[in-house]
Amino acid sequence: MAGFISTHLVLIIVVIATASISESVGDSPGIRCYEWGESRKEEVSVLEGEVGWLSCPLFSHPSLYNYTSAQLTGHSLVWYHTPESDNLEQPIRFSSRLTRARERLWLLPAVADDAGHYICMLCNTSSCHNFTMRLKVQRRNEVNRVADCEPPVAVAARHEIIPLQEGKALECPDLDDAAKMADSTPRVTWVFVNLKTSRCKTYPFWKKDREQVETKLHIHLMEDGHQGLYYCTVHYQSRGNALNFTRRINITAVYPSTVSKVPTLLNPSNEQVFRVRQGSEERLVCKGQFPFLNSSWAIWWTVDGKKLDEFHDYRFYNINSQLNCNLGTRTEVSVLVIKDFQAEDMNREYNCSVRNGRGFKTRRAHLEEEVSLPVVELGCGLSVTLLLMLLLFIIYHVFWLELLLLYRSWFGTDEQQTDDKTYDVYISYARNSEEEQFVLSTLRSVLENEFGYSVCIYDRDSLPGGTITDETLSFVARSRRLLVVISPGYACQGSQTLLELKAGIDNMALGGHLRVILIQYKPIRRQGWVNELRRAQVALALVRWQGDKSKELTSRFWKRLQVELPMRRVGGSKGETNSKDIPLLRLQSHISTTSQDLQKVG
Repeated sequence: MAGFISTHLVLIIVVIATASISESVGDSPGIRCYEWGESRKEEVSVLEGEVGWLSCPLFSHPSLYNYTSAQLTGHSLVWYHTPESDNLEQPIRFSSRLTRARERLWLLPAVADDAGHYICMLCNTSSCHNFTMRLKVQRRNEVNRVADCEPPVAVAARHEIIPLQEGKALECPDLDDAAKMADSTPRVTWVFVNLKTSRCKTYPFWKKDREQVETKLHIHLMEDGHQGLYYCTVHYQSRGNALNFTRRINITAVYPSTVSKVPTLLNPSNEQVFRVRQGSEERLVCKGQFPFLNSSWAIWWTVDGKKLDEFHDYRFYNINSQLNCNLGTRTEVSVLVIKDFQAEDMNREYNCSVRNGRGFKTRRAHLEEEVSLPVVELGCGLSVTLLLMLLLFIIYHVFWLELLLLYRSWFGTDEQQTDDKTYDVYISYARNSEEEQFVLSTLRSVLENEFGYSVCIYDRDSLPGGTITDETLSFVARSRRLLVVISPGYACQGSQTLLELKAGIDNMALGGHLRVILIQYKPIRRQGWVNELRRAQVALALVRWQGDKSKELTSRFWKRLQVELPMRRVGGSKGETNSKDIPLLRLQSHISTTSQDLQKVG
């Protein structure tokens, strides 16, 4: 029972410092009464229906008060009770359930009405001293439990530590106090609650490494699975009444005693270098590992051989915290914070140290100044670079045709100087249609008069008397580009336009010296295209006429068309063909066609 009461007994010296001492006159004149106030320790708790007791705190320090000595000097101990529902102090009427033994007041067992404040008063003929305690009687349904199978307990658990692979005998707390009041030897039952699984096991347990001998529970070989709460219930007879109370022991495993107990420094390591920068806040991290040991321990930083409380600089302070605790071995972290790191701080000596009852270790932290990068300059340079890239991307995306035409004008090669072709462009279109008017009035005029291309149109450039098939094949073969103006009626079966298209596609596929360009004058579904166009549409360039928007020479239509046509510089360079050469070209074409016919006849 000493363990039960010891947590609620305060040293008289501590209580004296805050107690209110009042002087009053009792029934007999001249009696001085000293009131020590209420115990500052947490209230005494007892479970309803179980045995409980209160020890007068006046006897908690034998050097001041001793029960036997107090009786010899004529002192008597009197108990008073103030119920929770009443502020009136009442003398306690002792009975078989409420009894006194030396400095203790026994509740055999406790009931709900026992809750409240208790005053123990030690008096003689000249003075009296009293002390107040609070008792809380808990009902079973009010107790917080880890598992439903856990027995209800009102008293805090006692902590026990057992090293792995070692053993220990557990004795139920307060058993000796109960044995003094029992008529016979008490009986103890044990229950184990695994906190990880929240499962309860009543003795006998499954394995033989835990065994109950009389009232004690022997753990022969400690394992990790044996950690948890052990509940012991004491049953005994007193004055013909069956009484009991329950206590609990929290068992924690630690590493075996054979493991070294000397603390170790995990960080900083011998090779570790802390990179610091002037003007910034720097943090030096120290980690120490402390094996379980019943002794004091410490982790700290020193600067130039002085602890921080001795080093009077507001820029230096440390932050300590626990990182983890595994089987009693705890890892502690101490962070040395240096605000506004200065150049002279590089020359200081920084050491992290750890100590416990078995040893001491220290290690120096090595610092290296980090070269400051021109962040602003790099940021500005990168921003300008990205902005220029974005600007160039936008310029290319919007003006790619103009840029391509400009490049061709500077570095392009005039095809007239590299081949023996007669015409730059041969235009294929459906006769007697709206597209014919577009070709003759707009397309031909701009290509010849504005861009300086030599254009071949069969109905204009062919001479009478020639063969349509031969002349068509000859015109297409002697042209650098074949412009195909797509229309719904274009390339009907057996038409001249179909012959022109097939000749251009075959010439393009075999020699690669002729390129076919599609001009879409009006929107037309590709389902209406002939098979030759469908098969070659992937390799053919398509330029769309967009009505009034395409009439200006600066429109995208003409720029796109110029990109596909041979490069030409307007201005009468060598080898160019102008409108004055058209009759000569027609005559040359007629002579060539006639000679081919004669060869066939011969």
